Formats: sequence, structure tokens, C-alpha cells
Amino acid sequence: MKRMMAAVLAATACASTSSAQAQDTEASAPSLTLGEALTAAGAVSPAIEASQSGIKAAQAQRSIAGLRPNPSLDAMTENVAGTGMYRGLRSSETTVGLSLPLELGGKRSARVAVANAQLDRATLEAAITQADLRLRVTQAYNEAAAAQRRAANAREQVGIAAEVLRAARVRVTAGRASPLEEQRADVARLNAEGAAERADRSAQVALGNLIRLIGRGATTLDAAWFARVEGAGPRLPVRSEGSLAVAAVQADLTTATAQVRLARSQRVPDVTVSASARRLEATNDMAAVFGVSVPLPLFNNGRAAVDLASAQRSQADAQRRVALLDAEQAVASAEADVANAATTARNATGPTLAAAQEAARIARIGYREGKFGQLDLLEAERTLADTRAAAIDALAAYHDAQARLERLAAPAPTDAKDAR
Repeated sequence: MKRMMAAVLAATACASTSSAQAQDTEASAPSLTLGEALTAAGAVSPAIEASQSGIKAAQAQRSIAGLRPNPSLDAMTENVAGTGMYRGLRSSETTVGLSLPLELGGKRSARVAVANAQLDRATLEAAITQADLRLRVTQAYNEAAAAQRRAANAREQVGIAAEVLRAARVRVTAGRASPLEEQRADVARLNAEGAAERADRSAQVALGNLIRLIGRGATTLDAAWFARVEGAGPRLPVRSEGSLAVAAVQADLTTATAQVRLARSQRVPDVTVSASARRLEATNDMAAVFGVSVPLPLFNNGRAAVDLASAQRSQADAQRRVALLDAEQAVASAEADVANAATTARNATGPTLAAAQEAARIARIGYREGKFGQLDLLEAERTLADTRAAAIDALAAYHDAQARLERLAAPAPTDAKDAR
């Protein structure tokens, strides 16, 4: 009896030593924090680069909108290659001058207003891209951290299953149990090893996806961040009025309003003035020529373009109201998801997990001393494994809900110049 207990205690000590060494090795490795992952992803993301190029394009469009029309150089020769006195160049008249279009109706300022609205929209688009990238990186980081936690849990289950198998062999050798207990324990060990292999493979895939997203290597993640849950209590309400989604549709409405102003300015005809100098070949005299050109809006007076722009503005205004309602509903649902996930995570990682761990500890001691049967031990271990898995899932769901709420509540830049 003493030899059997000594063997079980020695096996337990070896398993505990191996587990402690593995934990020390993982703790000594530098971990990648979420902030570092977000910074690295922002530096290599092609989406961020594309959004910055969009801002540069909008800035160039703003410069183009402020330019005035170019003048024209006019040259014309009359009374040549005719008959009689107009034969050859004897009576030719050569006119050389400049023509300058004059924009009326505030067309230039209207173009600038449209370009400014489009530049603000491009700036908002860049902020939206950054917020989307933050959400994507946070979700990838959360998935990788959860996968690593599941893999560690599975490896711990392998050690526990091996310990149970050794205890069962001791009991069978001592004649205190039937060989069926040893076979049952061996099956549990094989199942645990298979689950650990699958968990390790899933963790490698999740970590690889995160590495591809941030463009840098990583081995371990911040376990403290994954285990952290905000304390219970009232939360400050999240406002959706200044969020990126609402600001984006408001910018679309501003652009549509500027388009209406531009369409109305286009209804005013532009005037082209010209000043020329004419040389008379017959007398070698010079004369000044002045001209004015005004288009006649007989077939297209610009009314249809104004109606089109007005309809698009009404559509943008309606879409803004719809987006505001959708944002308020999404924020309310996300706040509820965060609160529910936080409650579940606190319960799963607190009293529930502690009770499952204590039950498994008592079952192991009782099984070694012959007070509990093997089925009781396996049931306690299965309950502990399921509780740990539920705790990991609850933490992952909490961080995912928190990331989605932060994305919905991401504030729009207050100053477009500062944002650019």
C-alpha cells in the first residue's frame, strides 16, 4: 500500500514539475501585446495606404477645383485665295488675339465647396479604415489568444489523463481494481492527446493569421489581457451621434448639398471675352477687335441637372436618418452583448471554475485512496475540462463584443485638417 501511494505521489510530482517548467518557459518568452499588434498592423496595412492615397487624390481634386479657366490664343486670316482683288495675300486681314472665359454664377466657389466636401469624406474614410483595421486586428488577436488558451488547457488535460492512467495501473497491479479501469483510463488519455493535437493546430493557424495581418512574428500573446474582464457596475451610455458611421452619411449629405449648389451655378451661362489685333495687308494698318461670346441655353438650360442633384440630396438626407437609427440600434445591441458576455465570463472564470477545480481535486484524492470509483473521477475531470472550455469561450465572446462596441462607438475626427 505504501509503495503504491509513493508511486502515485512521485508521478504527480513529476507531472507538476514538467507543467511548472513549461509555464516558466512560456512566461520567459516575450509576449506580443494588443497595442503592439495594432501599431504593427497600421504600419503595413495596404488598406491604410489606400485610404491615405484617397486623401491625396481628394487634395489634388481640391486644387483643380480652385483653378480658373485657361485663356485661348486665337489667330485667323481672312480674304485670301479668292478671285480678283482677293487673289493671293494682297487683301488679306490677319487677326491675332486672346479669348478669356469668365465664369459667372459662382461656379468656381461651388466646385471648391464640392471638392472640400469630398476631401472631408476621404478623411472620414481613412478614419473608418483605421477603425475597421483595429476591429479586425483585435478580433484576430482575441481568436489567437483564445486558441492558445485552449491548447494549454488541452495539454493540461493530457497530463491529467496520463496521471489517471498511472494511478489506474497501480491499482490494477495491486489487485484493487479490474483491468477495465486501466483500459478506460488509456482511452481517456488517447482522446486527450487527440484533442491536444487539434487544439495546437488550431492555435498555430490562428497565430499565423494574426502574424500575416500585422506583418511581424510572435510566439506568445498577452494572457493577462485575455483574462481581464471589466468590473460589474453601471456603464456610461455610448452615444452614436458622433460616431464614424453617422459622420460618414452626414458627409455624404454635405457633398450632395454642394452638388445642388454646383448644378444651380451651371445654369448661369459663362461669357467669353476676346481682344485681338487685326493687320490689313493692303494698307499695312492695324486695328483692334473686341468680342463677346454668350451661349444660348435653348436645349439644355440645366434644370434637369438641378432636379437630379436635388433628388440625390433628398436621398442622402433619408439615408442619414436611416443610418442614425441603425447606429442607435446597433450600439444598444452591442452594449447588451458586452454586459451579458461580461457576466458570463465573470461567472465562468470565478465561482463556477473554482467549484469544478475543487471537485476534480477531491475526486483525484479520493480515487487514489480508493474512496471514489474511476467513473466518478472521469466525470469530475470531464466537468472541469468543459468548464475551462466554457470559460475560454466566454472570455473570447466578451472581448469580441467589446471590440465590436468600440468600433460602433469610434468617434469621428473633429477637425479634418488634424485628421489628415
